[in-house]
Amino acid sequence: MHVRPGTGLVSVTFRKLSPRQVVEWTAQAGLEAVEWGGDIHVPAGDEAAAREVARITREAGLRVAAYGSYCRLGATGTPFEAALKSARALGAPLIRVWAGAEGSVEAGEAGFRDVAAAAEAAAALARSEGMRLGLEYHAGTLTDTPASTARLLEAVEDPALVSFWQPPVGLSKGACLEGLNALVRRGRLGSLHVFHWWPDAQNRRPLAEGEDAWRTYLAAARSAPGGRDYCLEFVRDDDPGMGLEDAAVLRRWLED
Repeated sequence: MHVRPGTGLVSVTFRKLSPRQVVEWTAQAGLEAVEWGGDIHVPAGDEAAAREVARITREAGLRVAAYGSYCRLGATGTPFEAALKSARALGAPLIRVWAGAEGSVEAGEAGFRDVAAAAEAAAALARSEGMRLGLEYHAGTLTDTPASTARLLEAVEDPALVSFWQPPVGLSKGACLEGLNALVRRGRLGSLHVFHWWPDAQNRRPLAEGEDAWRTYLAAARSAPGGRDYCLEFVRDDDPGMGLEDAAVLRRWLED
């Protein structure tokens, strides 16, 4: 059965905007949801702030796509329990976390076991609240390669644990697609973060310039069972005006 994809914004794209301004921009851009970030807009553990952001999101006719926490599993920093409180108050169906604080090579076997144990415990807590737990797909963590990501997901059999996906910066389309297809095959694909940085993170390009690669990625993601959100993340010069252009491109791709 075809499931209509959801469109959204990752709120950290516009850290200088207030939550209300983020909501107004998202509605203006014709997007449907917001993944609220835990660093500025919805601080971890501040349940009152989360409830207020949830209210203004709903009143604008939008929904919460996820809570983007900065909790690093198996490492010091934001406690998962604080992130869970905010996600619950926000009404988020999905909590984004990071798979540790080291890459798969640097972490070694002991680091892998620590992160896997923390992921298993956190996924169980998220599931008990009717949520899913999503791993940030990112360098410097245990999701830095398709093989390491697959190993971590296999170690934690809880279906509440999924992985976000974004194209690793600087890799070829084929290499990026390999990692995405691995998640699709395992049925563990969460939401996607959509941007076009090329050839590196210092060069944020118009999303339209990445059409060839992104149409391939979107086709692969849409072949996976279940629904997911495709959330715009980071734009040229952090400019809301330029973000509107990228939002229009994303909507067009998903409507085709």
